[in-house]
Amino acid sequence: MKTIFRFIGLLFKGIWKLITFIRIALTNLIFLLSIALVYFLYAYETPAPAVEKKSALVLNLSGPIVEQSSYLSPMDSVTGSVLGKELPKENVLFDIVDTLRYAKDDDQITGLVLALRDMPETNLTKLRYIAKAINEFKASGKPVFALSDMYNQSQYYLASYADKVFMAPDGAVLLHGYSAYNMYYKTLLEKLDVNTHVFRVGTYKSAIEPFIRDDMSDAARESASRWLTQLWGAYIDDVATNRGITAETLTPNMDEFLTLLEQSSGDLAKLSLKVGLVDELATRQQIRLELAKTFGSDGKDSYNAVSYYNYAPTVTPKVSSSSDDIAIVIASGTIMDGAQPRGSIGGDSTAALLRQARNDKNVKAVVLRVDSPGGSAFASEVIRNEIDALKAAGKPVVVSMSSLAASGGYWISMSADKIVAQPTTLTGSIGIFSVITTLEKGLNKLGIYTDGVGTTPFSGIGITTGLNEGAQKVLQMGIEHGYHRFISLVSENRGMSLEDVDQVAQGRVWTAQDAQKLGLVDKLGDFDDAVNLAAELAKLDDYNLFWVAKPLSPAQQFLQDIFGQIKVSLGLDVSSMVPMALQPAANQLINDANLLSSFNDPKGQYAFCLTCQVQ
Repeated sequence: MKTIFRFIGLLFKGIWKLITFIRIALTNLIFLLSIALVYFLYAYETPAPAVEKKSALVLNLSGPIVEQSSYLSPMDSVTGSVLGKELPKENVLFDIVDTLRYAKDDDQITGLVLALRDMPETNLTKLRYIAKAINEFKASGKPVFALSDMYNQSQYYLASYADKVFMAPDGAVLLHGYSAYNMYYKTLLEKLDVNTHVFRVGTYKSAIEPFIRDDMSDAARESASRWLTQLWGAYIDDVATNRGITAETLTPNMDEFLTLLEQSSGDLAKLSLKVGLVDELATRQQIRLELAKTFGSDGKDSYNAVSYYNYAPTVTPKVSSSSDDIAIVIASGTIMDGAQPRGSIGGDSTAALLRQARNDKNVKAVVLRVDSPGGSAFASEVIRNEIDALKAAGKPVVVSMSSLAASGGYWISMSADKIVAQPTTLTGSIGIFSVITTLEKGLNKLGIYTDGVGTTPFSGIGITTGLNEGAQKVLQMGIEHGYHRFISLVSENRGMSLEDVDQVAQGRVWTAQDAQKLGLVDKLGDFDDAVNLAAELAKLDDYNLFWVAKPLSPAQQFLQDIFGQIKVSLGLDVSSMVPMALQPAANQLINDANLLSSFNDPKGQYAFCLTCQVQ
């Protein structure tokens, strides 16, 4: 009898598990179908129509300006949405420029309005490329206006290219200059009994200073002061020329600024108008009425306008009838070993893109667009080897340096047939280092010890045991070998003597303006110049640009699209947990932690430039 009851119990238990499985499966299926339904409602909306009436194009950029769009991992997407943080837009630099160039010839676009209130601070090199397109738009005879309640430094740079700059009566132009500040953790690490073992070559190789010092070294200060001054000088020269004012107007010392502000009764907007930074102080209502006079009224108390985000999808790229391509490969971000997601640099994944271009019979030349502070030395060499293979295949390679191509970013660039960089590009930082932290002191204080036996002098080395003197010598010799290999490759590829390379190396950062004079860069120019040079080397008169990128899988494309449209909010925004005044410090702590997590070189050797992060 007990056996029968046990059998019946197991039967019912099995049936219940089956019912539970079916219920969960159906629930999940309904949930996925709901998501799919919403997705198709968004994804298969009526395509964005062409501009139906003559309108101003409003460049209302929101979110960072990037070299290449990236997709978030599914977990990042879900987490960001559930925590109530709207996923930020990524504005691809080349899409912005292409849209402006298309709009200048579009009869339906009658002018340009720079409404940049939500655009974050952006590197000057990227801003200059956008400014070039704005100038081309102006050359078509169409007016350009800038408007904002107030302007941060990057917003004002682009606004200075406008024919007329509006600002709110209570606004301000916030020019703070350029700086390179880091947080330093030496004392903190000592208090935590963390041993930081540093191995480096290069007087100016300051990437590891935050972990071994409490302040910036004199060598790092000297190097940073030079390139910061050059960047600020370029910004000032551009803005002063655009606004027809003197450079001195934009660079008062504190006493001069206080005197000017006192004369304006502390009114920053009034002072901005007085010194010629803006043309008119006006409310939003007044600005809309003013623009309606130029672009026509939309009948809704505003002017005829089309948003950049509505207009950009209608832009039709120019396609040549030629079958010849110039491949564009983007290398943007920290260089890491292995395969990395789109929008970052992986030794394997970026090398695969270059290999794809090499094996494509239609590709006649390659432009490698570099925007990187460096990273893994091993991964950098994997990428550089593919550049050599491209050249051996008879396909010229031109590097186009963006904002930053330093350390490992220079490593992957140096083998190219030609290197093109803008004067404000930061490059060089030719050096190498390794950082290993061990916790044996702190663990010993807690009464935790490590002991045992091993078969070699290296068997007992680890995070809980520390590094013996012999191991430290081995690591330092490896770093010295890596540095010598780095400068030897520069010498070989740049046609410089080893001694000359060593003099401009040592981890020192240069602007491309200096780097060209020192032989590290061939030509000063932007992305367009690099493409033209690649066409010249490949002897191409007619060609298409082929943007080589790792394609999204159907699942990744689905998640990117769906989470780009939907925001699930539980009323919780983690950023709100940190007071606004403390967010810059919190962000730097997070960035420093992320930096350490991105160090995955198999030999622990890094060519990275930390001080290149401009604020």
